[in-house]
Amino acid sequence: MAADRRIVIENCAIATVDGNDTEYASGHVVLAGNRIESLGAGKAPEGLENVARRIDATGHLVTPGLINTHHHFYQWITRGLATDHNLFDWLVALYPVWARIDEPMVYAAAQGSLAMMARGGVTTAMDHHYVFPQGSGDLSGAIIRAARETGVRFTLARGSMDRSVKDGGLPPDFAVETLDGALAATEETVRQHHDASFDAMIQVAVAPCSPFSVSTELLRDGAELARRLGVRLHTHGSETVEEEKFCHELFGMGPTDYFESTGWLGEDVWMAHCVHMNDSDIAAFARTKTGVAHCPSSNARLAAGIARVPDMLRAGVPVGLGVDGTASNESGELHTELRNALLINRLGAHREAALNARQALRLGTYGGAQVLGRAAETGSLEPGKLADLVLWKMDTLAHASIADPVTALVFGAAAPVTASFVNGRQIVEHGRLLTVDGDAIARSTRDEAQRLARIAAQ
Repeated sequence: MAADRRIVIENCAIATVDGNDTEYASGHVVLAGNRIESLGAGKAPEGLENVARRIDATGHLVTPGLINTHHHFYQWITRGLATDHNLFDWLVALYPVWARIDEPMVYAAAQGSLAMMARGGVTTAMDHHYVFPQGSGDLSGAIIRAARETGVRFTLARGSMDRSVKDGGLPPDFAVETLDGALAATEETVRQHHDASFDAMIQVAVAPCSPFSVSTELLRDGAELARRLGVRLHTHGSETVEEEKFCHELFGMGPTDYFESTGWLGEDVWMAHCVHMNDSDIAAFARTKTGVAHCPSSNARLAAGIARVPDMLRAGVPVGLGVDGTASNESGELHTELRNALLINRLGAHREAALNARQALRLGTYGGAQVLGRAAETGSLEPGKLADLVLWKMDTLAHASIADPVTALVFGAAAPVTASFVNGRQIVEHGRLLTVDGDAIARSTRDEAQRLARIAAQ
């Protein structure tokens, strides 16, 4: 939409998730082009020019769009497998299947992952893709193409692995890259696709997979590469007790100390999971402003444990939410993670004081923007920020009897998305994707899942 064209949204409850957690029981939001121009209580100002559209949002809650900080899109076509495994056994079962992916499979899986998230209120997504079998095609390009078509804001965490079975790792030998090959391909992906501008729709991060599948050299050189190119760094960290044991046996230190020794703590870094963190680990993350992608459903699915999110937040660690790959979170939706983050953390040491509804919403919005390095642009509803927001319908049977709309959104059933805007463009209307054909994507993901299963069985 042209910069001087306005969309006016009125008569809605608003949770801004700004620094003061400002909320309005009945208010308005004015979008101008791809920015939030103004918002506040009551009706929009009189006399606004160039109003292209007015939305009566009676019965709705408006929030910032949800931000996903950890995912593996390719896993959309391996959902429902190894359902009773812990992380290590799950990886052993699935790596031989994942090693057979190719470009059409990855494109279809990315379409499915993105469509499911967008339909459920995600406006900024990311994908940590680290499986690049030899001869599999342009996988990064396929993922980015799917993100552009869906219309979400997107970060590709260009992953890599160079420790295969022959080196004591888990991936098959033909599914990993060489050290030099991984670094060169990552640099080329950044140079080709990364946009550093304020309203960037596509960004790229450097993302070696994990200590299990990556050499110390790839971690260290990857960190140097990211900082030379001015992009962020992402990896898995402290996910299981097995990782803790592995790091002590191989490197003589725990995961956090190992990451710090390779340059992997800092305000430009975020790590997925961080389940098994002691007080010293949390203090190191807080001191360096290293971010965390909390994935409560996946952690539960793989019996990894309960991350110490309340302690991280109290220490000042940036924390966002992640779907994680849909082979370990088959729903593929981020809005369910608001509820699961709150409920699962209440099973931990802090019990009912662990998290409340507004803290959970902050994790899924502003916290995610912090973790992805985009808190100046998105994650809260404030004048001058990007027009990424969601209208949740709160007056149906599922929520109408709950007085507080934020409580209803987090504690209640998944709320219908009446409208979702990204960069000022509407991409969802009444739960239906406007940018892509959801039914066609369902068919293509089913076909590619079946094709992968046939290939893996040979």
